[in-house]
Amino acid sequence: MTAKIIDGKNFAEGLRQRVATAVSELSAQNARPGLAVVLVGEDPASQVYVRNKAKQTQEVGMASFEHVLPADTSETVLLALVEKLNYDDQVDGILVQLPLPAHIDAQKVLETIVPEKDVDGFHPVNAGRLATGLPALVPCTPYGSLLLIKSVQPELAGLNAVVVGRSNIVGKPMAQLLIAESCTVTVAHSKTRDLPEVCRQADILVAAVGRPEMIRGDWVKPGAIVIDVGINRIPAPEKGEGKTRLVGDVAYAEAAEHAGYITPVPGGVGPMTIACLLRNTVVAACVRRGIKTPEM
Repeated sequence: MTAKIIDGKNFAEGLRQRVATAVSELSAQNARPGLAVVLVGEDPASQVYVRNKAKQTQEVGMASFEHVLPADTSETVLLALVEKLNYDDQVDGILVQLPLPAHIDAQKVLETIVPEKDVDGFHPVNAGRLATGLPALVPCTPYGSLLLIKSVQPELAGLNAVVVGRSNIVGKPMAQLLIAESCTVTVAHSKTRDLPEVCRQADILVAAVGRPEMIRGDWVKPGAIVIDVGINRIPAPEKGEGKTRLVGDVAYAEAAEHAGYITPVPGGVGPMTIACLLRNTVVAACVRRGIKTPEM
């Protein structure tokens, strides 16, 4: 068996096109959505990510507000900026890029964003609403993963799902989304006893543990849907001294021999994250204005 590839890049492009159509409709009603992104410091990966967010925000027709602050910015100054954005009617979504410098309490900052503008879906109110089955802004990477799963298996009720990883950003919300789809969900992690055997029970296997190629091919149930959330950079001496390459949390070549469907790294879940961020911003804009959310 050789798995079919789930093309996240292509799916994300389609989602961005649908978001752009929704933005056009809202703009015609004088309700153009706006996204504010805040970056503190000079982390290279964060800088690239923020640039991509701003570029894609503008490409779909949204208003983009970038706030780039020096690494020594105080927590007080950052919190004041977030509060200002909370009250800015042009801003529907606020995203504070993580990680933040060590002297800033990231959780305090995230909790300062009002839940209705929390397009990352990290505020405890949104997390609680998701856990209790209420409408909420959902973390982008898990939601994007769910869309990819449903693109190849629209009906998930009754399937066994295993999520390897229990972070607040991916693992826990991923489990909640799958529970809402009536899956039987196991949340596993590095301390799970006989993790390979647990994984072998999964019709849907989501790897979000942050360890390069931890999930081996013989851990995968034949025909399973494998979603690899991991993005890890490892040495690639075959490319030359000091060169690296990206791999996921799944040993892709091995797993592809067992799985029915699999996401690659790169080009799988990654492109979905920003696309879902844009979608969340449209949803937030509609809810704030009491407008029906367009189909996306």
